[in-house]
Formats: sequence, C-alpha cells, structure tokens
Amino acid sequence: MLLPKKVKHRKWHVGVIKKTPDHRGTELTFGSYGLKATEAAWITARQIEAARRTMTRLMQRGGRVWIRIFPDKPITSKGSELPMGKGKGAVDHFVAVVRPGRILFELDGLSEKMALEAFELARHKMPVKTKVVTRND
Repeated sequence: MLLPKKVKHRKWHVGVIKKTPDHRGTELTFGSYGLKATEAAWITARQIEAARRTMTRLMQRGGRVWIRIFPDKPITSKGSELPMGKGKGAVDHFVAVVRPGRILFELDGLSEKMALEAFELARHKMPVKTKVVTRND
C-alpha cells in the first residue's frame, strides 16, 4: 500500500473537502485513457491499491498503469468505547483528498475495450463517481 516516508506533522486537522473543481491533475499526461473523479471525497490507500490490483490482474502483463493520486493525509482514530478526552487518537491510515476533475488512474498499451473494462472494475473500488476520459476528448 502507498504511504508517505515522512510527513511534516504527524497528526493533521481534519479539514473540509472543497467541492469546487480541481485545477491540477485534470489532463491526461502519461497514458491514452484515464479515470476521472466527478465528485469530492477521501480515497484511502487501501482503495487505491485494490483498484490497482484489479486493473493489473485484468491486463495480464499488457499495458501500463499510472496512479495519479497519493495518500499523504494522515487520519487518526481512537479505540472504541473510550471515554471523552485523553487527547487525539493515533494515526490509523492515510488518504488522498480528491476533488472533482482529478485524474485518478491512467492506462496505456491496451485496446479501448480492454481499458474500459479495467476502469469498470476499478470504478467499483472507488468511493467517488468517475468517468473514463481518452486522449482525444
């Protein structure tokens, strides 16, 4: 799974996900096909890894996958049935903050039918609605 080697601050504020469209990472850079988010959400490192595995399993050594998001935001959690207080919980997992328009994955070296099928499998692993974009769109 993806996780940062080092973070500036161990525990971050929760923050609010902006629903406005993203300005960076909205165009295809590496591959011919891409999976683009159409809503805002946190995507965990586990979800990214699950989507990557399903796509690579379908491709069977053909083509190439690029992951365009990285989970760098630490999310903390406290144990269940703990009383109020006693400080902030320990870091539990990492998430990538995704806004509408962000490219999540890119594929190249596959037929269009195969790429659409791979993205369909990956779409089921994502907590956001997505659409497939191609180089000529």
